[in-house]
Amino acid sequence: MIFISTPNFAQQMPRELGIHFGILPPGFLNAITDVPGVKVGHLTKIQGTEIRTGVTAILPHGGNIFQEKVPGAIYVGNGFGKLAGSTQVQELGTIETPIILSNTLSVAAGIEGTVKYNLNLPGNEKVQSVNAVVGETNDGYLNDIRGMHISSEEVIKTIKSAESGPVKEGNVGAGTGTVCFGWKGGIGTSSRKLPESLGGYTVGVLVQTNFGGNLQIAGVPVGEKLGKYPFKDALEKSDGSCMIVVATDAPLSDRNLERLAKRAMMGLAKTGGIASNGSGDYVIAFSTAKGLRIPYSSPSQVLLKGEFLQNDDMTSLFLGVIEATEEAIINSLFAAETMKGKDGRVIEKLPTEKVLEWIKNKN
Repeated sequence: MIFISTPNFAQQMPRELGIHFGILPPGFLNAITDVPGVKVGHLTKIQGTEIRTGVTAILPHGGNIFQEKVPGAIYVGNGFGKLAGSTQVQELGTIETPIILSNTLSVAAGIEGTVKYNLNLPGNEKVQSVNAVVGETNDGYLNDIRGMHISSEEVIKTIKSAESGPVKEGNVGAGTGTVCFGWKGGIGTSSRKLPESLGGYTVGVLVQTNFGGNLQIAGVPVGEKLGKYPFKDALEKSDGSCMIVVATDAPLSDRNLERLAKRAMMGLAKTGGIASNGSGDYVIAFSTAKGLRIPYSSPSQVLLKGEFLQNDDMTSLFLGVIEATEEAIINSLFAAETMKGKDGRVIEKLPTEKVLEWIKNKN
């Protein structure tokens, strides 16, 4: 069964159940797509008893991204992972392709699909180099990862399916086979909208959660209460990975985008994540601000123009990305459902009713 995912909101999310993270309000959708122009696509691949994987594509805008690059940055929280295209983003400060998330052994398919997609776009007929940005987490506990079941064609299909509007969360796309804090993880998203007095900007986050630690939700030590935390049992490990994609319409330079990306790791820490030795924790950040797109080619010696936010005005965005990252991670847990996969292994859904009761009693 392979399907392109459409939004499904049967599962109630933390905010709808009265759990709030921080003080800033979310955007209308509480999703990365609250940032104007951003599109998201999922391809979920569930076949037989062994295949539990997929692809998620995040597009900074709906045009030819290679011809109209966006300011971008990458921050490495812990580098036990495979993030293709990172060095060029760090060197040039731009992102020129859709951002692809999948499983560890499908990074090559992600690169091939993204390159093919870009080479076939009108206007790119003479392009001979494409820097595909492809991230991953290892879904090998539930998925037959060695089978390398994602194809470049499926990556292209995912990119073409991307759209604005609501974003499905949980066992979908690149989050189909992931595990988080010992429970079923997946895709999560959230956003924050700054008041007009602080610029009125939006910051959105999408996460692929596949990591461990001591789960905390709204100040409640959920991991300890449920008996799932590192070092409790030698067989229970906290290794894994978390891919975090941050989008904003604030006019930020690549330098301040990297500063913003660093703060996303603080949001991960608030959930109890510890960026363990075996965890690949990466943050990819970009700005969709008008006037900051970088053309692929322009006449020599022509100066690029753009207005950027001052350093002193970054603090509210820092707060926004911390809150949105924390909520996106918890959303991925609330949206995910129990899954049975490779070798008959079963990962249970987080017992949200217990969590809600603990939070209620705490308050």
